[in-house]
Amino acid sequence: MRDIRKRKGWTLKQMSAKSGIPVSTLSKVEHDRLTLTYDKLQQVSRRLEIRMSDLFAEDSEDNAPPVTARRSIATMENAVQVTTDNYDYHYLCTDLRKKRMIPIVTRIRARSASEFGDLVRHHGEEFIYVMEGKIEVISEYYDPVTLEAGEGIYLDSTMGHAYVTAEGCDEAVVLGVCSSADDGLLDSLINLRD
Repeated sequence: MRDIRKRKGWTLKQMSAKSGIPVSTLSKVEHDRLTLTYDKLQQVSRRLEIRMSDLFAEDSEDNAPPVTARRSIATMENAVQVTTDNYDYHYLCTDLRKKRMIPIVTRIRARSASEFGDLVRHHGEEFIYVMEGKIEVISEYYDPVTLEAGEGIYLDSTMGHAYVTAEGCDEAVVLGVCSSADDGLLDSLINLRD
């Protein structure tokens, strides 16, 4: 009840007026000295226009993710390198497990969609920033777009996509960050083009 009241920015008096429950009763409920009956919970749910299950949710403090205090220094020397026909991938910060974002420095050699092959798809989203050269971004639902050094693109990775060098550019280097709630993102990225 306290979390609901605080989220709405109400005082106990305002919560009482909105819910129809006396201030003294609300105070006792918030301090775990009293439990509302089922009828009163229905009344609160109806009058505040919230689901009944919201009244039983854990305190937001209990749901806060723990601070892991982890960090990793990224260098090209300690990167995991994977070479494919189209790219040289350098996966950074691989000493951290169960990451939700994967930083990758990629050297792009593929020069056309036909040379690249089938578009790739994977869970999550990604951001690509061109560090050197010029690339063409090919995607399933949009016209190709050309990006030069200093430009980037954010996209839904479940949409088919590919990065190739733009006309007049032999190779390009990009910094990519792939993100997903899927714990197996790194493995799926490394095995993407097997």
